[in-house]
Amino acid sequence: MIKDKVFQIERPWGNFRQFTLNDSSTIKIITVKPNEILSSQSHNKRAEFWHVITGAGTVEIGGVKKNTVVGDEHEISIGEKHRLGAGPNGIQVLEIAIGDFDEEDIIHYEDKYGRV
Repeated sequence: MIKDKVFQIERPWGNFRQFTLNDSSTIKIITVKPNEILSSQSHNKRAEFWHVITGAGTVEIGGVKKNTVVGDEHEISIGEKHRLGAGPNGIQVLEIAIGDFDEEDIIHYEDKYGRV
């Protein structure tokens, strides 16, 4: 039953709620608090697809930074540097990761919380 697999992890920038893990994909909802930002990062084992559910903010993918709003979708290739930032009302993103998902498979390039 999928309900038994759902869990939530708190982070300094907000949280994510994970729905699947390595069932051919890993599905999460990422919630970023107002004006907070995730680290600039990449992954060696997975690609990601983001769909903005609520709020607005910025995405930086492959060195290109742009504003993002509800309904926008973004694809991140394996190894591609990326970052998500929330605007003044926060942002919530559905993330579908394809590949071998492991929270340790994060290369941090820049991080306001000292995780580099």
